[in-house]
Amino acid sequence: MRRPVARKLSALAVSAAVVTVGAAAPPAAERAPVAKVPVAVGYGGAVASVDADASAAGIEVLRKGGNAVDAAVATAAALGVTEPYSSGIGGGGYFVYYDADSRAVHTIDGRETAPLTADSGLFLENGKPLAFADAVSSGLGVGTPGTPATWATALREWGSEKLGTVLKPAQRIAREGFTVDDTFRSQTAANETRFRYFPDTAKLFLPGGQLPVVGSTFKNPDLARTYGELAREGVGAIYRGDLGEDIVSTVNKPPVDPGSGWNARPGDLSAKDLAAYRAKLQAPTKTSYRGLGVYSIAPSSSGGTTVGEALNILEKTNLSKASEVQYLHHYLEASRISFADRGRWVGDPAFEDVPTKQLLSQRYADSRACLIKDDAVLTSPVAPGDPRHPAACGKGGTAAPTTYEGENTTHLTVADKWGNVVSYTLTIEQTGGSGITVPGRGFLLNNELTDFSFAPASPAVHDPNLPGPGKRPRSSISPTIVLDRHNKPVVALGSPGGATIITTVLQTLTEFVDRGLPLVDAIAAPRASQRNAAQTELEPALYDDTSPDGLRAQLEAIGHSFKLNPEIGAATAVQRLPNGKWLAAAEKVRRGGGSAQVVRPAP
Repeated sequence: MRRPVARKLSALAVSAAVVTVGAAAPPAAERAPVAKVPVAVGYGGAVASVDADASAAGIEVLRKGGNAVDAAVATAAALGVTEPYSSGIGGGGYFVYYDADSRAVHTIDGRETAPLTADSGLFLENGKPLAFADAVSSGLGVGTPGTPATWATALREWGSEKLGTVLKPAQRIAREGFTVDDTFRSQTAANETRFRYFPDTAKLFLPGGQLPVVGSTFKNPDLARTYGELAREGVGAIYRGDLGEDIVSTVNKPPVDPGSGWNARPGDLSAKDLAAYRAKLQAPTKTSYRGLGVYSIAPSSSGGTTVGEALNILEKTNLSKASEVQYLHHYLEASRISFADRGRWVGDPAFEDVPTKQLLSQRYADSRACLIKDDAVLTSPVAPGDPRHPAACGKGGTAAPTTYEGENTTHLTVADKWGNVVSYTLTIEQTGGSGITVPGRGFLLNNELTDFSFAPASPAVHDPNLPGPGKRPRSSISPTIVLDRHNKPVVALGSPGGATIITTVLQTLTEFVDRGLPLVDAIAAPRASQRNAAQTELEPALYDDTSPDGLRAQLEAIGHSFKLNPEIGAATAVQRLPNGKWLAAAEKVRRGGGSAQVVRPAP
């Protein structure tokens, strides 16, 4: 579907209060900084991302007649400029699309792949796993990029504009520059040491050898030229052309400063790996929750199965009438259990027998839900169950630990005037990815292969997430679209945050659907993340409340144990309102606040 006839949209199953109204994006000619607001309501379509310039790029495309897919690619390309440490054409991601014409959800797996020469010992050196930091800032950690193929696939299947057209806003931002904020400077500072290992990275992101100054204009002319090349030649420039040759040579011989002393281990990426890469069109996961259809991404990401299983576990608990402490307790225990199953069963389905259907069955969820008690906490690590043979309160096998995943991914959500919706999460893994910039090209390469297990957790347990030739590492990315009984959108959302993506999406959904919070408040609510670990991570608003009758104390009385996480996730979302109106929502504070924009603001 390209530009379908607009429909009158029915009222949502779940209503939301509007706390503030955001302004529309300025016309393309204006270069004044766009103000960030966390919620916007209006007509003609909506965009929510972490960055105001990126959201404005999507709005610009919508205003000119593009659809949600066109605007999503435009927003993503702009994020590659303004959020280069979280996303870009050197990475990958997962794209979830709702087609208003067919009322169906489609997805693209644009995850990076290991080289065809990789095996289970990819990160072993002298028989022992590499230190994580050694693997991150190296060619070994770089997977074949999937983001360019994702953009091309989405535009070919559902878009209405050419790649060159939707790249124009991002190309302009790269050429003319954007205003450096505290987040960009602090992320640069956190990576300054390793950025200096690589002269091309230091030249780009440490202009004049210094950290970028807040309020200054940051330009990336190399990336502007790279986007221009993609506009002219298409993504074949990466998968079969000169851009790809530059990526291969950079991965296989990382351009490291010899005076730094850093051992930037070479990768083994080839032109064959690039030519063989495909972004996969595949069916979404689907879970029924409170009469709503919850759609997300299927493996290679574990997001759809793990969020879906947790929702199924919670289905028979009335969270709307539970106390706040009981709501959080059940949410945390459902997360704990679903992560136990994730670790045992989910990997790349091209290599592993992943029981996706069984993991998402209500029968299996019920067999796991009976483990949860109102007055006690399960001891982590919880052993996985067997979704192929559900047994009441059954546990079997040895628990697998949750592999570390970089937290500085980015997420965007888009809706258009025809009712199409996109929920898209893209990433280069760590903040700053591998730290390696492709010389003269203006973008960082990913370190996604470090999402693989470096070695089996236990010799007695099969690990579905070991490296393999052309294999996609398991992800936690969870772009989600929720439909009502008539298969019309209720809400779409997602978040960055590594493995905490799953818990952020789960908590935001349950705060919105069960607890009745307005969408922007559900996003802003203090977060807790339990991933089958001995301790649950809490944000400061929960962790620092040490009062005897506070939520933390009440949860500790049940048996929960906590540690501090300063910031969990950075969600964005869109919500369908009556009469063709959309609400866009983003963070109020996290990552400096997000940017919600609409084409025509409501009065």
